[in-house]
Parts: sequence; structure tokens; C-alpha cells
Amino acid sequence: MKPADCNQRPDAHYRRCALLLPSLLLLAGCFGGRQVAEAPRPVTGRQAWPLVAPADPAKANAVLIRAISLVGTPYKWGGNTPEGGFDCSGLVNYVYRDMLDMRLPRTTKELIQLQGPRIQPEQLAGGDLVFFGSGGQVSHVGIYVGEGRFVHAPSSGGTVRLDRLDGAWWRDHYSGARRLLF
Repeated sequence: MKPADCNQRPDAHYRRCALLLPSLLLLAGCFGGRQVAEAPRPVTGRQAWPLVAPADPAKANAVLIRAISLVGTPYKWGGNTPEGGFDCSGLVNYVYRDMLDMRLPRTTKELIQLQGPRIQPEQLAGGDLVFFGSGGQVSHVGIYVGEGRFVHAPSSGGTVRLDRLDGAWWRDHYSGARRLLF
């Protein structure tokens, strides 16, 4: 995959976050029902994503706002702080510990083994963990924020960013999801 977003100036990331944050806050007010009645489309091209309410909207919003606020933070293998940078599981751990005082396993392989329901893509709610890999091995994790997007720390030389689940590489390497907020 060619990560075009990694080469953008940091202010472009902040502008994108500033545009997404009002949408997330608006969605927070819409979490009265469990799901908007909308059939998911096949996972080709841009997909319409149903709005699925998290079980605890306040906790989900705290996680989402914190995760989005970290967009632009440099990637660092083994990193787990905004000052030192993040790898994918370090980002997940930091956000959940910082906002909810949840202590999670450190590695992606351990995170996918957490107890909890496995979530189909059309049932994702804000705050769910999304996993990616190939050959039966999971190697990457991010935090689902809604509308088919997730926050993650993708690779060396990159930064924490938002990506779409229906992007070619992510769609082809999607390995499942776990719900922590239930």
C-alpha cells in the first residue's frame, strides 16, 4: 500500500480532524437508537456504513475524541506516548488507559484474543477495535470512529492517521473486530 496521507503537512491532519470532530459530536447526539435502518453495501469502492450506537456513548466519545486528537503523532515501533510516538497497539493502549483507565494487553496478537463479541463490519460502533493481517496472522490494530473510518498508527516513517476500512489494502486485509465497550 502506498500511504499518500503520510506525506501531508501536519496542519492538513489537524484540518481534517477539525472537520471530523463536529460530525462525531453530532453523531453522539444521535445515539438514541441501536442502529439506523440501512443495509450495508458490498465491500467494493466506497461503502455506506450504518450508524451503530455504542453501548456506552459517553465512554465511546471519550475514546474517539482522544484518538482523533492524536492524529499527526509520529509512528515509533514500541511507542506508547504522544511525546515518544506510537505503534498501533501502543496507540490503542494509550487511548483506553488515558480515557477509561482500562489496562489492555500490549500486543496486537494479545488484543485480538480479548474476550468479547466478534463484530461484523456492518455492526461496528465507535470505539471498537479493528484488526488487519494476512495468512491467518493479525498484525495491525486501530480504533473505529464511525462512517467506515478508523484511527491507527500505520507504519515506520508515518504518523497516526485516519483511514477508511473500504480502502483497497485495509478492505483486503481486514481480520475482524472486538468490542470493548459493552
